[in-house]
Amino acid sequence: MFVDEVIINVKAGNGGDGCTAFRREKFIPMGGPYGGNGGKGSDIIFKVDLGLKTLLDLRYKKQIKGKKGENGLGKNMNGKSSEDIIIKVPQGTTITDMDTGLILADLTKENDEVVVAKGGRGGRGNTAFATASNPAPNFSENGEPGEVRNLKIELKLLADVGFVGMPSVGKSTLISKISKAKPKIAAYHFTTLSPNLGVVKTKDNRVFVAADLPGLIKGASLGEGLGDQFLRHVERTKVIVHIIDMSSFEGRDPYEDYVTINKELENFDKKLLDRPQIIVANKMDMPSSKENLIQFKKKVKKDVYEISALNNVGIDELLIKIADVLDQIEDKPLYDEEKFESHVLYKFKKEQPFDIYKENDCFVVKGDQIEKLLKMTKFTDEGARRFANKLRKLGVDDKLKEMGVKQGDTVRILDFEFEFKE
Repeated sequence: MFVDEVIINVKAGNGGDGCTAFRREKFIPMGGPYGGNGGKGSDIIFKVDLGLKTLLDLRYKKQIKGKKGENGLGKNMNGKSSEDIIIKVPQGTTITDMDTGLILADLTKENDEVVVAKGGRGGRGNTAFATASNPAPNFSENGEPGEVRNLKIELKLLADVGFVGMPSVGKSTLISKISKAKPKIAAYHFTTLSPNLGVVKTKDNRVFVAADLPGLIKGASLGEGLGDQFLRHVERTKVIVHIIDMSSFEGRDPYEDYVTINKELENFDKKLLDRPQIIVANKMDMPSSKENLIQFKKKVKKDVYEISALNNVGIDELLIKIADVLDQIEDKPLYDEEKFESHVLYKFKKEQPFDIYKENDCFVVKGDQIEKLLKMTKFTDEGARRFANKLRKLGVDDKLKEMGVKQGDTVRILDFEFEFKE
């Protein structure tokens, strides 16, 4: 089964918890803190596997979860980091964060890989918090939560040439003649239910990869027929070969077919019309084809290549033309750099790290930094004091006072409620 799009939730592993421990060996007075750090949680990594041709393995996975790092132990023993989770995907896989719309990666080369969700760092043990003013801290951290993302995984086939056209115009017949691809060929529409790739070699020994894409129809860009599933595969092609049934065997007008397909390409992505497009008049062995071609050329002022895929007529000349056009095209990435997720930190742009609003009689504090701090805090006496001091330094107390908080009012962060005290 050919699967080229899945939506999946990934959750990287949490970091292991830090340990609170003290040295208590005989003859070692004032042994001090002795708790180790937790280990790092596992990253979720997507990596190209050239042996895969579909996303079928991911179709029934609703979530991929990483493993938590091991907790720290006494005697300053750090917890073991968890092994990363590596998910193998086909070449040509694009990964998009559905919450932000940003592209995380476009994996086009052998062994390309990307970390789609980072595992949390291990929480620090109490040894890490020892200072001159507090040489024996009685608190440690929980592990940092792993990243959580909702991802759209798309497979966009890597092909130099894409064959497009209405159903039953001869795309599958053509690719079966010029390569070793074995598509299903029959006398009814939509016999091709998934793209077929074929390696093509011309008479002068030039090689390129062609994709026979399932038949498009009017409204394909909006979901009609199979087009909405497979138009994405046209995006990577350098050259579009537009195949037209010039015989009008099914009662359609060749020019109307030509206009319809180009309109669907434009509706899907306007940039597709900027690609070199080679127009191919197929089924020229049929009686009505010559007259239809004359009328077609009057309306379309472009070169048209005449072939009969069934009888192997005109195919060599067409392949030479395709190879000539490919030789003149430079390789370009599918996406502009600004569409990719950026990890650049702007140190001089200070933004409020939290938001506060009132819900009934409760003040609700939201913000990634605040929520992460809460999750990593162990609420011992010292841990709670440290958490309160951190909030104060971040300006939470000042903002609450601006909003009219009073002694004893309830403040909520995530599912935890606190009583406000000066």
